[in-house]
Amino acid sequence: MSDISVLFEGNALWRLLGGLLVSIRVAMLALLFSIPLGVLFGLFLSVKNKFCQMIGRIYLEALRIMPQLVLLFLVYFGFTRAFGWNFSGEVSAVLVFTLWGAAELGDLVRGAISSIPRHQYLSASALALSKKQTYLYIILPQTIRRLVPVSINLATRMIKTTSLIALIGVVEVLKVGQQIIEGNRYTAPKAAFAIYAVIFFLYFFSCWPLSVLGKRLEKKWSL
Repeated sequence: MSDISVLFEGNALWRLLGGLLVSIRVAMLALLFSIPLGVLFGLFLSVKNKFCQMIGRIYLEALRIMPQLVLLFLVYFGFTRAFGWNFSGEVSAVLVFTLWGAAELGDLVRGAISSIPRHQYLSASALALSKKQTYLYIILPQTIRRLVPVSINLATRMIKTTSLIALIGVVEVLKVGQQIIEGNRYTAPKAAFAIYAVIFFLYFFSCWPLSVLGKRLEKKWSL
């Protein structure tokens, strides 16, 4: 058996595509949850209160400094032993990526809010809009518009980072590739290159359109 033919034996290619769907599902669910949480966290960071800002900064820096793999192990293995919470690998991954995504988006929301010119607040005040109305009808729509491109970029980062969840037992595309290589180690010992090349292109064609879309929206809406 030639090394490349491993991909066309049985359902190997379909298994890789199925693993890719698992990766994308985890990333999209995490993004779906992290967007509203990130907006709320960004508003929390924007509060003019030193205690709130300190708490928010601690959370933000902790999620940024801590590697995602350590967080995955902490939730999947640590919570089970410490509290008896038996999360599945996918649930643990969605939880970790949601917390990470919310932290990243929260800081972006804070930056977007602070970048809005002060005269817009003054104009809203001159129109007798309350603080709630000002944020709801003027500030948040502009903030969300600026967040769409970076949210798309965050989605690509999440899809790529899902390769780590194989280490907590989730059968995603990288894990499927390893299983195929292991299953053919005697009949096709050099199949690893072909398998990992296919995985590379699967990640590429999953993330590249999103990256292009994010850049185009960022360029269009920055005008």
